[in-house]
Amino acid sequence: MSLPDLAEYVPHRSTPDADFEGTPVPGLRADFYRRPDGDRIASVGCYSYAGREVLRAWGFVDEEHCRRHAVLDPERGWGPVVEGCPDVRFRRHGDAVVGLEVRTPKGEWITVGG
Repeated sequence: MSLPDLAEYVPHRSTPDADFEGTPVPGLRADFYRRPDGDRIASVGCYSYAGREVLRAWGFVDEEHCRRHAVLDPERGWGPVVEGCPDVRFRRHGDAVVGLEVRTPKGEWITVGG
């Protein structure tokens, strides 16, 4: 399985300082794309930080959670496509969220921001 081809989708919306799983992350940008797929709408979320893409998550807009995701390791490129939502933990300075970490399928954590 491979990443969705964004050329098959149309831009839907972009969100600076996007939230991830309901928690806003300063500096995290989310660009969402959609396309019809039968009687459903397929969606891809592309998450980036400081202009560098970090994560893609996709599925259908009527699903509560991601169907699949892939993490971009800055040194190794895109990791394999994984079923379900990515494993994310937030980086904090006191009570403030300053970034996040995304776990690769190999169990390594990719740091994004603060």
